[in-house]
Amino acid sequence: MKVTYNWLREYVDFDWPPEELAERLTMLGVEVESAEEMGGAFEGIVVGQVITRDKHPNADKLTLCKVTDGKNELQIICGATNFQVGDKVALAQVGTSMPVEDGEKSFVLKEGKIRGELSQGMMCSGSELRLSDDHEGILVLPADAQLGQSFAEHLGSAGKDVVYDLEITPNRPDLNGVIGLAREIAALTGNPLKHPEISLNVSDEKAEDLVAVQITDPDLCPRYNARVIRGVKIGPSPDWLRAQLESVGIRPISNVVDATNFVMMETGQPLHAFDLHLLAKADDKPTVVVRRATAGEKFTTLDEAEHELTTDNLLIADPEKGIALAGVMGGMNTEINDTTRDVLLEAAYFNPQNIRATSKATKLHTDASYRFERGADIGITNWASQRAAQLIAETSGGTVAEGAVDAFPQQPEPFEITLR
Repeated sequence: MKVTYNWLREYVDFDWPPEELAERLTMLGVEVESAEEMGGAFEGIVVGQVITRDKHPNADKLTLCKVTDGKNELQIICGATNFQVGDKVALAQVGTSMPVEDGEKSFVLKEGKIRGELSQGMMCSGSELRLSDDHEGILVLPADAQLGQSFAEHLGSAGKDVVYDLEITPNRPDLNGVIGLAREIAALTGNPLKHPEISLNVSDEKAEDLVAVQITDPDLCPRYNARVIRGVKIGPSPDWLRAQLESVGIRPISNVVDATNFVMMETGQPLHAFDLHLLAKADDKPTVVVRRATAGEKFTTLDEAEHELTTDNLLIADPEKGIALAGVMGGMNTEINDTTRDVLLEAAYFNPQNIRATSKATKLHTDASYRFERGADIGITNWASQRAAQLIAETSGGTVAEGAVDAFPQQPEPFEITLR
């Protein structure tokens, strides 16, 4: 489990330096395997704005740009073509030590001439900032990005940060999310735990009119929550979301998928997003069927591997086919893609022993299976679903249908614990 110092501080106030936090976590029973400083990588990089863009007099494929940081105008030579005058960009100034991968030799940006013209910095691509694999064009920031603001602050970070790699013992599945760790710190400090505020702008449509859920084996799936987000536009996530996931070792994929991964890391509750229109219907309604696989049933997971299943494996299916290996990995036949417009969001609880056996048998070990096989929180599924729906709507422009289909056939009695 990876978590950053600054991410923890979003949920609880504490003033310990990073080294003391590591000691405190260790005393709480959370082994800190490593602590790595990061975030100074963006020092010297600010939000800039392109003022002019002209053809380089001595090179057909280069442009000569004037870029401002709000105070000074700089001349930048650029080879990218994906930006316009007025765009906000990540501007690396002279003297900036550029981010590099582990093992690479760092370099400091210097003023120099390119084909006879002075260049006083660089407009950065996502690849050059180690935020994505995209090196074809520069990173164009949202129009409301604050001119002159440090790039780290634009990403929602205070700048320098520390990434902790934690060893979570199997008896503490509640610590497999940032909020769970923050709760321990809140108990230690006496400071309140700050849950994210959820505000859903729901449509007139109701989830129960758009999707149905059937659980055929409640012993293996005691709860399945389905929510619908309509009218999404699939694309890259905002910079802050991509950076947050990258900081804890998760590769950004798209706004919808990234939102589910963010909430998984935040709460410890895995979620999965399906393309709603790739689900088969029953009674004219897309229907999720949670069932055991049939003996010999074949299913292709998102990693393009085909698996021959047994009746011991739990499948998320529709009336015609399997669509996900429950608690482990989704299927290629309903994955989110560039044409997806409506999303079915899954948040569920699965029997830990069953997920552990399936993960071992299929040799699929994922962030989701890691959490489910240790025991997720059956009481948090609906809240986590709302949180993910909110982020999906905010990052993709979608609209959340009212309510959710929350199949919860046998609600457990709450535990009561007496303390002296």
